[in-house]
Amino acid sequence: MKGRTFFMFFFALILGVSAAWLANNWVKGQIGPDSDSAGNPVVVAALDIPFGTKIEPAHVKVVEWPSGHTPRGAFSDPALLENRIATQSFLPGELILEERVVEHLGGSTLASIVEPNKRAVTVRVNDVIGVAGFLLPGNRVDILSTRHQGKRSITETILQDIKVLAVDQTASTDKDRPVVVRAVTLELTPSEAELLVKATSEGSLQLTLRNPLDSELVAKKEEKKEEKKVERKVERVIYKSAPSNKTNITVIRGTKRETVSLKK
Repeated sequence: MKGRTFFMFFFALILGVSAAWLANNWVKGQIGPDSDSAGNPVVVAALDIPFGTKIEPAHVKVVEWPSGHTPRGAFSDPALLENRIATQSFLPGELILEERVVEHLGGSTLASIVEPNKRAVTVRVNDVIGVAGFLLPGNRVDILSTRHQGKRSITETILQDIKVLAVDQTASTDKDRPVVVRAVTLELTPSEAELLVKATSEGSLQLTLRNPLDSELVAKKEEKKEEKKVERKVERVIYKSAPSNKTNITVIRGTKRETVSLKK
């Protein structure tokens, strides 16, 4: 009886060890071989980095990233971020990627964050034009122009989804409270800059703040009117060019009046 009990205990022990070994191998297979490696060093934000801020060593830190899963454009050494400027805001712990920073090549930091083939143009604003001080660098706005034609005033949207580069002399977003400013710097193409300067000389401007997720452009009224004119013109042409093989003749007999159609 004792031998049978011992055998059963030994057999159960072997089954338990085998089950633990199989479970351990299954877990390792699910996690993958990269989990045993030390990982790759990547640079992340150590604190909030506002838009337009020149990145300093205190702004970043190095963490381990799973091997084989490092995103393209990540930095492995904080020294590689020396003399770089953030073109977007970073939150603490957020990975810093190459496409979200730009090298400072000299001059002001503002000149470095202007995209290629675009220009920075400053317009004068007040508490109303500047959306009561709620404009911050990185926001996007539409620009309305008001000009006078005789006794009438005409207001139209001349530019849409325009990026704000700076307010007054500030190009960072480290403040979230409304501040009334006197000037706003916008990022425009050369043709947009010409249109804005022309509108400034002809009348007054008004900035309207856009939702960051709203990138839809609204068709202008002039474009809609032009489309209607083209449609009406096509309708008239079709009507005039419609073939007719009949001639109508009115015949009057005493007090009776009758219209007769004759084929040509």
